[in-house]
Amino acid sequence: MNSMIPGADEPEEVTPGSTAEQRAAVETAEDDSTTEQASEERAELSQNGAPKAASDGASAEETDEASAEPEAPAVEASAETTSEEAEAAPAEASAEPEAPAVEASAETTSEEAEVAPAEVSAEPEAPAAEVNAESASEETEAAPVEASAEPEAPAAEVSAEAAVPEQEQTLLKRGQVLDGTVLTTSPTSVEVSLGDLGVGIIPGRELERMNRETLEMLKPNETIPVYVVNPRDHQGNVILSVNRALEERDWQMAEEYRINQEVYESRVAGYNKGGLIVRFGRVRGFVPQSQISAERRAAMDGETPEERWGEMVNQQIAVKVMEVDRSRNRLILSERAAAREVRESRKENLISDLKVGEIRTGRVVSLVDFGAFIDIGGAEGLVHLTELSWQHVTHPRELLKVGDEVRVEVISIDPDRKRIGLSMKSQAADPWDTVAIEYNVGQLVQGKITKLTKFGAFAQLVNAPEIEGLIHISELSDQRVNHPREVVEEGDTLTLRVVKMDIQNRRLGLSLKRVNSPEYLDQDWNY
Repeated sequence: MNSMIPGADEPEEVTPGSTAEQRAAVETAEDDSTTEQASEERAELSQNGAPKAASDGASAEETDEASAEPEAPAVEASAETTSEEAEAAPAEASAEPEAPAVEASAETTSEEAEVAPAEVSAEPEAPAAEVNAESASEETEAAPVEASAEPEAPAAEVSAEAAVPEQEQTLLKRGQVLDGTVLTTSPTSVEVSLGDLGVGIIPGRELERMNRETLEMLKPNETIPVYVVNPRDHQGNVILSVNRALEERDWQMAEEYRINQEVYESRVAGYNKGGLIVRFGRVRGFVPQSQISAERRAAMDGETPEERWGEMVNQQIAVKVMEVDRSRNRLILSERAAAREVRESRKENLISDLKVGEIRTGRVVSLVDFGAFIDIGGAEGLVHLTELSWQHVTHPRELLKVGDEVRVEVISIDPDRKRIGLSMKSQAADPWDTVAIEYNVGQLVQGKITKLTKFGAFAQLVNAPEIEGLIHISELSDQRVNHPREVVEEGDTLTLRVVKMDIQNRRLGLSLKRVNSPEYLDQDWNY
């Protein structure tokens, strides 16, 4: 038996502890009457690796039997474990991880055999390795088949799921707006091709409500927008509407105008008690009274809506979109928000065409302390206070009110600052022509005090209200005067003497203290 174990003839180092344990185990086995207990002791000694080379043949044989008997259960256990693992996780098993395990097991066994040849024989390990290799081979054959089969199912599921949305995309939905091509037309219906989605029909009742412009769109091979009213009626037809499609496009356009804050040009279509109705394409928009421009509000007059808004129907109006609510069919517009941009745009165009000396008819849009703004056709020009009239004017309201129509002359244009200067008094006769003819220096005149300043007082000629002269503070009295109010008051009518005339610069000098001066006795006699 010992000759079959490699290295059995070579001397072996045996530790005292291991020899004592071996002898104690043998003596215990001989004394023990039960063979099973002896076998258990031998198995225990074999597992601990204590006996290595027995001195007598019986011990060696018993050791070989002990080492050989436990191997069979180990092989069976390994096979059962491998089988259970293969059944528990067939998909996770792989042939590649198993091969290194078998090789590692073989290498470990070989190393142990070389280090401790008396411990365990390499021959019993071969069946275990073969079992492991066979189990791994079975796993290798089964696992790839199962692993390759399982991924196929998810792939099939994914492709099936991808096919569902693709089918849904080909279905028409109520309220969908798309482009179609006119196939055939008749007085009762129009067939429209929707491409891969099939063919739809525009019914006769839709055609009856179309205007001429829309009907002209319905020509064969023409592309038109359509609205899906019913994707499948009781007869299986797709019912379409062009009017609804155009209206939906206008709602979309209104939303774009709201986002971009662009100005939309339209006309007043109607009114109610709260404001104006303005068409935005096919959509009815509403301009509240608070969002109407100041010029339009100033022009309205009356208590009833008809009196206030009636004359504005069909007038041009520029608006901005303030609110879009499709669910409530609500479109709010504002003329005030667009007024400034519209004025600037029109002014640029007008300035490029306008020339100094042109005569225009305009409308008063606003009055300020320094003058009046006149709309002369899309742009506003300023008539300064001094250009309102030849006579003295304290405030424009003395001569004008908002809404009045006036004739003005263009007297200045500033393209860089976008300003237009206008004059109203140039359209009236120049009173200085009369002064140059009828008045002379030294002549006595009647004047009315209109304004007091620290340097003198202004007096308006009674016989020529358009002319105003200055009584210098030195011409008020022979005595020293600190302020004109010491001598005269506003509203006083006095006899004054003309002491200076400058027709070119339109200036007239008057004197109060020289009225009784003997210097002008000869002229007074004639006067």
